[in-house]
Amino acid sequence: MKERIRSLDFFRGLTMFLLIGESTLLYEHLRDPRLAGTVLGFIGTQLDHHPWAGLRFWDLVQPFFMFIVGAALAFSVAKREERGEARAAITKHVVVRAVTLLVLGWALYCIGPGHITFRFQNVLAQLGLTYPIAYVLMRRKPRTQIAWSLAFILATEIIYRTFWLPGYNQPFVPDHNFGSWVDMLLGGELSAGHWVAFNALPTAAHTVWGVLAGQWLMRPAAPKKKIAWLAGLGAFGVAAGFALTAVSPMIKRISTGSFVLASGGFCLLMLAFSYWLIDVRKWNKWAVFLNIVGMNSLFIYLFTESGGTAWVRRLVLPFTLAFAGWIGELPAEILTSAAAWAVLWYLCYWLYKRKIIIKI
Repeated sequence: MKERIRSLDFFRGLTMFLLIGESTLLYEHLRDPRLAGTVLGFIGTQLDHHPWAGLRFWDLVQPFFMFIVGAALAFSVAKREERGEARAAITKHVVVRAVTLLVLGWALYCIGPGHITFRFQNVLAQLGLTYPIAYVLMRRKPRTQIAWSLAFILATEIIYRTFWLPGYNQPFVPDHNFGSWVDMLLGGELSAGHWVAFNALPTAAHTVWGVLAGQWLMRPAAPKKKIAWLAGLGAFGVAAGFALTAVSPMIKRISTGSFVLASGGFCLLMLAFSYWLIDVRKWNKWAVFLNIVGMNSLFIYLFTESGGTAWVRRLVLPFTLAFAGWIGELPAEILTSAAAWAVLWYLCYWLYKRKIIIKI
């Protein structure tokens, strides 16, 4: 049986913990103009997507999650094969999971407007497409997987630059590019934040690279060698991504080649650090706090994205105002968000203690 890599649990838990923090509005409060020029203000800025061309920490969170899913896929398939499951049964499971993710991701966009709208920009919907792509490629040689992942990026760059329809032939202009045309074709509307559904093609590279990283961690190599390769390739990806900005601006909202390469490099670096910290140094007792969230990542993502956090905030608001309302509106709002974040974590803890894991 393949040895469990606890660093993946830590990496996933950290990513999900940060994601649910966003739903509490805490990061928005940290970007309040009154905090401009302070450390909290800087943190708040980094916990927000770059408005267009550039890179902030928050732009890495979705690539982190898609990368982790790829790494987990490598371990999951290996364990199923060790148990003697037929390839057809594994493939059926992957297809069902991919369709479920796609439908759930799409359905989340129908909650707000109250009617059916075809949008596929969130992480679940994107995974519904990248997950089966990574699965199809995972039995091929590493160089073949890498070649396909780079082909996705190159194809995207070519399509954006050569698309000819007026109004959508400006590759790096918000709402006037090929991705925007695809969104209009799918649902007849553009995303408020210039996000595009076509991101699923170039960001499939993140999930493919996650599979490769998982396969590498399963090899019988020394931990130092595993870390060195992950960190070395990660540094190369970051450097290549920033170097590519000379010809392709780094834009997460349409997932340009420079962004995919740089963010993929950061994924590898983060996995190398997590593996060193958790599986090599064995600093895993305190990591349980984050693992609890990662174990029920699907539940907590759906709960927060479907409006559950707003209900939690209303629940804690009277108590935080009574306790800290006297210190000012902004501190009270920050405390309310922090309290809501704690309640969301406790929901995951409640499930963890009862050994309830919601997954597909």
